[in-house]
Amino acid sequence: MSDEDHEHQTPIKTPKQLITVVVAAFIVPIVVITLLVNFADFAPKTGAGSEGMSAQATAARIAPVAKVEFAQASASNTSKSGEEVFKSVCSVCHGQGIAGAPKFGDAAAWAPRIQEGVNTLWDHALKGFQGKSGVMPPKGGNSTLSDVEVERGVVYMANAAGAKFQDPPVPAAAATPTPAASAAPAKPAAPVAPPNLVAAIAAANASASQTAQAGANTDPGQKLFQGVCIACHGQGVAGAPKFGNKAAWAPRIQEGLDTLYQHALHGFQGKSGTMPPKGGSNASDDDVKAAVRYMVNAAK
Repeated sequence: MSDEDHEHQTPIKTPKQLITVVVAAFIVPIVVITLLVNFADFAPKTGAGSEGMSAQATAARIAPVAKVEFAQASASNTSKSGEEVFKSVCSVCHGQGIAGAPKFGDAAAWAPRIQEGVNTLWDHALKGFQGKSGVMPPKGGNSTLSDVEVERGVVYMANAAGAKFQDPPVPAAAATPTPAASAAPAKPAAPVAPPNLVAAIAAANASASQTAQAGANTDPGQKLFQGVCIACHGQGVAGAPKFGNKAAWAPRIQEGLDTLYQHALHGFQGKSGTMPPKGGSNASDDDVKAAVRYMVNAAK
């Protein structure tokens, strides 16, 4: 055989070898392409369908089911201002000078109290005080007020009568500095008494005036009621049972006259209001007891 015949011979000599070569020609390129793609995209995969997770996802995955977060509450955002405390609580007596309370804006009535100093006034307002002409129940009879709120109410009333007291400092844990904190305090606004209080005061004044003019009242209980007790009991102000209201007086009557005498003479703190000793008056014990009987008989 010549050299030319050898040059035209191929390595594929059987059908089996031909099939093997054809299959390899398809598979080998596919395998090579796949390996190249995987090598080029070797970065960690995250998300659905992968076994990898981002740092944020991992932290969220292993976080506890429940957690507790602590935050500081700001008293300046939730507590009442001095004006709000006055309108909601103090105005019951201080709005019109009832039961010996110095009237709002009355400089003469407030002057001797202002001279005692703001710390003394705060102490009396917080703990209660028995004066010569009246009674100050602790926190004005509203135990839900905070100490700071009560002190703000005192400053508001005193400043309206000529004092120049500063508001009490807010506890450090609740203090929230604001640009307006250093501004000069605004002039107290005139109080707006609740309509029912105005009606009670008007009724008390009218009744007391009529009694004084008539001069014929011989019942000491009725006389004391019309001069003192009517301020609260006339219209049911500040939790006082209204005169003649059988439903309001029934549970009190069941306690007995001796208990009512003790409450009226020495004062009493109830669920809905406060009874100052002798209604804040200087009446005798016998006259106070007579007034209790007068109101009890009217509710039977």
